[in-house]
Amino acid sequence: MRLSVRVHPGAKHSGITGWMSDGTLKLSVGAPAEGGRANAEALDVLASALGIERRVLALVRGHGARSKLVDVAGMDEAEVRRRLELHAPVVARKPKRSAR
Repeated sequence: MRLSVRVHPGAKHSGITGWMSDGTLKLSVGAPAEGGRANAEALDVLASALGIERRVLALVRGHGARSKLVDVAGMDEAEVRRRLELHAPVVARKPKRSAR
């Protein structure tokens, strides 16, 4: 199963912060976006939330970007979402104000 993830590096706290309206999972990590440290911590946070070993996760796309695609081996989408829902409420975006 492949999961779309948006990572916020350099945050005060690491963890799942919610879901975007398009189904992308939002994560915050304390590590800076240097040398793959934020990617490594993002996978650690995700593995912990899913209750699996980190080696089951693979970063497929987005090594140098905030938007990432993570492969979760051996687990279907329904199970991944069920486990993540325990940690992340649905986050609704505020509508943009129109120009006057």
